[in-house]
Amino acid sequence: MQAVIDWLTDALYSYWLVYLLVGVGLWFTVRTGVVQVRLFPAMLRQVLSSRSDAEGGISSFQAFAVGLASRVGTGNIAGVAVALTLGGPGAIFWMWVVALVGMATAFVEATLAQVFKVRADDGSYRGGPAYYIERGLGSRRWGVVFALLLVFTFGFAFNMVQANTIAVTFEASHGVPVAWTAVVLVVLAAPVLFGGVRRVARVAELALPLMAGAYLLLALVVVLLNLGAVPDAFGQILRGALGLDSALAGTAGGILAAVLNGTKRGLFSNEAGMGSAPNAAATATVSHPAKQGLIQSLGVFVDTILVCSATALLVLLAGPDVYVPGATGGAEGAALTSAAVAHELGGWTTWLMSVVVFTFAFSSVLGNYSYAEVNLTFLGIRGRALTALRTLVLAAVGLGSLLALTTVWSLADIAMALMATVNLVAILLLSRWALGTLADYRAARAAGTDARFVGHGNALLPGDVPGDVWAPGVRDGALPARSLG
Repeated sequence: MQAVIDWLTDALYSYWLVYLLVGVGLWFTVRTGVVQVRLFPAMLRQVLSSRSDAEGGISSFQAFAVGLASRVGTGNIAGVAVALTLGGPGAIFWMWVVALVGMATAFVEATLAQVFKVRADDGSYRGGPAYYIERGLGSRRWGVVFALLLVFTFGFAFNMVQANTIAVTFEASHGVPVAWTAVVLVVLAAPVLFGGVRRVARVAELALPLMAGAYLLLALVVVLLNLGAVPDAFGQILRGALGLDSALAGTAGGILAAVLNGTKRGLFSNEAGMGSAPNAAATATVSHPAKQGLIQSLGVFVDTILVCSATALLVLLAGPDVYVPGATGGAEGAALTSAAVAHELGGWTTWLMSVVVFTFAFSSVLGNYSYAEVNLTFLGIRGRALTALRTLVLAAVGLGSLLALTTVWSLADIAMALMATVNLVAILLLSRWALGTLADYRAARAAGTDARFVGHGNALLPGDVPGDVWAPGVRDGALPARSLG
């Protein structure tokens, strides 16, 4: 069974999904007029100006933090190290490429999530691929398919894997029994999971920026201590990416190994096109869908260009005492990053890195659950049934700390590949809505006015947006609570 699953995973990722994701990203980069470059200053302004007390939902920054909580996980520490060992330094260059291209895809899917969002009974918003598939494409059936795939992948499988990463890290580095880690994780996760999306947003808003900032500061210290070696590190990355130095290209795959490993690790670190982050994007209270599209696009930049690059520099600057391309097993990814930090700053950083791994992984648990809850609501699961499923997710966190998860991880990879395929086809079919919304935003900016979106009677859109969230004369947070049904 494992052999069949591994074969299917390799086929989906190596021969199908990577090319589909990159192709869609390039298409949207062209169609949006390179939105990730032209509107990058607007992304920064939007993040800094978003309100923390948004009426009727969560703030734009909180939605950004929830999306970043799922994106920034152990993959940013272990995944980058694996890309380095299997693809050589050149893999990092291709991670940068797919992140820059994926920023356009992230903009489109987040904008669509805002356009087709609905208002929940508690006054907050819900949306994402399941919603824009049903409301934009008129297909409840495919919306349900997507929702089921996401609930399994993010609600259960990935949360088990993240919890397992925490338990293994503390057992290997500090001798903490995995059973104790399981208990602690359940105790910490329970009040947040049962508090719903708003509580997840508040925790993510505080915890993740703080720890991501600390990790980037740690990397900056290492860079400053090795300033003279930084040009050579970037030289290794560029030579490996272009095949100009076969000694630095990683394994026998050479430049192909750099391209495939960098592309795969980059795509599934930043999640652009996966259909996961739009579930967080839709929950924000904003005056224009494109504003949240810009913020979620910035999340891809932060995840890969900043956090993943920080990990890469930590490993490369440690030198041959720690890292030799192709000589370290992929399973030692997280340990490789920790060893690189300890080599540069001393053994005291072992606890610090453990805390970083814990925060990144635990924030991913919370972010993943928020995605699952949005889709559980789409499926009509409320009340006691929702409480029961929250309990099952909590049990998955506990069990994930205790079990070996090779098969679960492989199944989740397959589910995520299928989920991404459904989402990518959907956003291509709905691209006119996203491009029309972007044109509306640009028109407002050109006129020097604050962009406020109207979804009815808008000549730039293919038609009227279903529902009354974006009805004429309605401002954010002013609508009465309405049913999701």
